[in-house]
Amino acid sequence: MAKKSNKIVYAVALVLFLGGLSYLIFSGLTQDSVYFLNVTEALAQDRAEIGNARLFGKVSPKGLAIADGKLGADFDLMDKVQHDKALRVEYKGALPDTFKADVEVIVEGRFSPDGQVFLARTLVTKCPSKYEEKSKQMDIQQGQAG
Repeated sequence: MAKKSNKIVYAVALVLFLGGLSYLIFSGLTQDSVYFLNVTEALAQDRAEIGNARLFGKVSPKGLAIADGKLGADFDLMDKVQHDKALRVEYKGALPDTFKADVEVIVEGRFSPDGQVFLARTLVTKCPSKYEEKSKQMDIQQGQAG
């Protein structure tokens, strides 16, 4: 009799464990899903249904407006490949030092209710190639010294 009740306890524990794990995976995927899109992909979708998104592209020199003290910017985010495709972005917050026209950026946020403007919560610039090249050179020098 004791062996039978142990199997039942293990079976119930396994079912509870798998149920809890399934719930955590499902809720994590649905609630915090963030689309990672380029500008062309964002323009092709229904922006009202996208919700949270992470967009990448280049800052257009046309229409770039940086707030006083570099505490925000309004700009057009161009697709890296199709430069005629662009989205208007509004960002409120401290701008990275490397933020300027023609730099590659990643913005995270959501579209305004009318879908015309992307309201960014975060903005990150890609390091210019000159910094990447210096970093590679430093790695090589440190590798030779070590």
